[in-house]
Amino acid sequence: MSRKTATAVSTRPEDQRMPIGSAFTYGLQHVLTMYGGIIAPPLIIGAAAHADPAKMGLLVACCLFVGGFATLLQTIGIPFFGSQLPLVQGVSFAGVATMLAIINQGDPITAVFGAIMISSLIGLVIAPFFAQIIRFFPPVVTGVVITTIGLSLLPVAGGWITGNDPGSGDFADPVNVLLAAITLFFIILFSKVGNAALSRLSILLALIIGTAVAALMGRVDFSNVLNGDIFALPTPFAFGLPTFTVAGIVSMTIVILVTLTETTADILAVGEIVDTKIDRKRIANGLRADMLSSAISPIFNSFTQTAFAQNVGLVAITKIKSRWAVAAGGVVLIVLGLFPVLGRLVAAIPGGVLGGAGIVLFGTVAASGIRTLKAVSYDNNMNLIIVATSLGFGILPEVNPEIYSKFPSWFQVIFDSSISSAAIMAILLNLIFNVWTKGNRDDASVFAAAGTRAIPTATIRTLRNGDRYADGKLIDGDGNEVPVVDDEEEAPAH
Repeated sequence: MSRKTATAVSTRPEDQRMPIGSAFTYGLQHVLTMYGGIIAPPLIIGAAAHADPAKMGLLVACCLFVGGFATLLQTIGIPFFGSQLPLVQGVSFAGVATMLAIINQGDPITAVFGAIMISSLIGLVIAPFFAQIIRFFPPVVTGVVITTIGLSLLPVAGGWITGNDPGSGDFADPVNVLLAAITLFFIILFSKVGNAALSRLSILLALIIGTAVAALMGRVDFSNVLNGDIFALPTPFAFGLPTFTVAGIVSMTIVILVTLTETTADILAVGEIVDTKIDRKRIANGLRADMLSSAISPIFNSFTQTAFAQNVGLVAITKIKSRWAVAAGGVVLIVLGLFPVLGRLVAAIPGGVLGGAGIVLFGTVAASGIRTLKAVSYDNNMNLIIVATSLGFGILPEVNPEIYSKFPSWFQVIFDSSISSAAIMAILLNLIFNVWTKGNRDDASVFAAAGTRAIPTATIRTLRNGDRYADGKLIDGDGNEVPVVDDEEEAPAH
């Protein structure tokens, strides 16, 4: 067979087929890896909307169900939709702060669903053109936004631990703090042990142990777990028909732009890990799958969908590149979503236990943003002031929730959200300093970080005793000039 023929019949690494048993084993591993992350947003939003245990269980089940179908769309794909890469889809943390802001302004959860629908349809329209505007979301912007997401969610973890009603008798109960500490301890313990499987399941195992300890203390109420259907198809519009507010749609559209950026990064990252070709068409197909899933998800009582970054890391760790393994994980998510009893069981986890896990979950999001900001250059530019101002502007509503209380309600919905505030400021300052560069100077402000002076160790090793640098020349100990060559050139042999 000629080389040309062999190339024609070869398949992409992600198209590799595997036995059904192996596919579902690896798929289950993907589900367990992201399980803690996918159930956290519905628990947060459900609590803010004062959902009863049955509704909380429904939200969790629906998020699992929709995440499964979104995963199948992304991995298997249909014409124009789906990157056909091993990407697990689920509810993103990116929109949680904004959804909380909508609810905290007195709007019902149906307003959240309405904002997600419209903003996702906007995202669906711009997805093919997003490559043209992604330059407005460089790491200095996305790093700020991701960091703000994590930092703004940490008060949620604190609320789980202390409770949200200072007037209640069990507010800030030391037992709840102890349960959070126990959960956090086991997460760290399982992360420390040498067993990779235990490390990847550290959050799930810690939640189980923390709940078991709480049960022994009489701090768990399982009375509502069996009150309702054990198996049920998700009921469309279980909370009512969606409602629409302009401010909610605007703020969620900002979230969608951030989501598009994150998904693009995940597609590029997993493409590099799998060692497959990623072009603009494939990115557009992946983004359209994200947006279609997000637009449909409110019908089934779920929220915005995006690729889970931790599962991209799992692909790198396990070296299982087949998209069919992840598709099997999507089937597992659908099956889990058909059992609302599992959602009610999750909803029974005590707040202290959830808070201990939330410290790690939300802190990890912030740490991911910090890692992105680490890649940003701060030498002789204004990136430092962009990061500083955007983070401060974004966190301000968290530390002082009343700052915009005298402003119109539409303004509050947008700017009471840390994610919206930080994103708007970061995008605006990036335009001012990095896109519209006319008038910029290297010494324009004390906030411009000076370049760090450093010499590579490899250069130091080439120097000999007596070498000196004078008049732009390198002179050796005998007074002879040492040739200086470019890095790409080969130094002459001695």
